[in-house]
Amino acid sequence: MSKSSSKKIILASNSVQRKKLLQQLGLKFTVKASQVEELTKIKSNCVALVKDNALLKAQDVASRLKDGVVIGADTVVYIGNNTILGKPRNIEEARKILRILFTRPQWVYTGVVVIDVKAKKTIIDYEKTKVYMLPLDKNEIAAYHRKVNPFDKAGGFDIEGFGSTFIHRIEGCYTNVIGLPMAKLATMLKKVGVSIL
Repeated sequence: MSKSSSKKIILASNSVQRKKLLQQLGLKFTVKASQVEELTKIKSNCVALVKDNALLKAQDVASRLKDGVVIGADTVVYIGNNTILGKPRNIEEARKILRILFTRPQWVYTGVVVIDVKAKKTIIDYEKTKVYMLPLDKNEIAAYHRKVNPFDKAGGFDIEGFGSTFIHRIEGCYTNVIGLPMAKLATMLKKVGVSIL
C-alpha cells in the first residue's frame, strides 16, 4: 500500500456539498463533524475569519484522534462593508439574502485546514472567488426555494444545480463556490503525503 493511500482522511464537516466533491474524486474518507461554535464577526478581515473557523473545526476533530489527516473548511459570502452572509436561518432571511446578492457582485471565501494528526503538521490556506448573478423576481425566488434547500449553504444558493441558471459568471475557483476549493486542497494534501491522483 502506498504512503498516500495508507493515511486515513477525515472530513470535519457535515456539508453535503463537501462530501460530494471528495466522493467525485474517489477519495476514501470518513466524516466526523466538529462540535465548535463558529465565529460570525469579522475582526480583521474575511480571510482571517474563514481560516480561524476552519482551524477551530479541524483542531476540534483532530483532538479526538490518534492519527489520520483531518480536513476542515469554512465558507462565507462577503458583500463588502465588513458584511458577511452565512447560512440563512429561515426562508424570509434566505429570500432577503438573494435579493441583496442580485444587486452586486460578491466574494465567496473558503478557509481550508489540513492537519496530519500523527506528524503534528497543520497547513492553513484559503481561496476566494468573485460571483456575479442575474436578478430573479419574487416569484422566481419562491420557485427556486421550493426546489433548493437554502439552509445548508453560505449565502443560501447553490452553483451546481438550479442556482447555475442565475449565476452569470464567476472569477476564480468554481469548486470554492460549492464549498471546497479542490485544487487548493490537493496541493495542501500533497504536503502531508496524500496524493489525490
